[in-house]
Amino acid sequence: MKNIKFLIIGILFGIVLSKAEVISWYRIYEMFKFQSFHMYGIIGSAVVIGVILFYFFKKGSIKNYKGQPVAIEPKKKGFARTILGGTVFGLGWGIIGACPGPMFIILGRGVWAIIVVIIGGLLGAMLYHALKKYLPH
Repeated sequence: MKNIKFLIIGILFGIVLSKAEVISWYRIYEMFKFQSFHMYGIIGSAVVIGVILFYFFKKGSIKNYKGQPVAIEPKKKGFARTILGGTVFGLGWGIIGACPGPMFIILGRGVWAIIVVIIGGLLGAMLYHALKKYLPH
């Protein structure tokens, strides 16, 4: 019951994403065809907010839910891996028309076909967990 605030924040975040049309397949389609600034503006805003929050995390002003400072690990090398991972993620996003976060909002709005995508994502996560000791990190 003490973590109810996280549930409330998640619900409010889902409402914001839904109202901002971030979960709209058509908006994602427009973005990948470079026909609209809508999604680029939202993603750009998220990046700016992330940079600001990261600054405060590094400074120690923002703490985790237990009141402890958040530990920031040093950056690891792996530019090619980042590009490869981003490409796979982007291709999946483009093919499916949804990124992982909004998939549950889409399900909540009654689009039952997204269950196939959610199951695929969960299977992919389980496969990664099973193989991660064999993969380069």
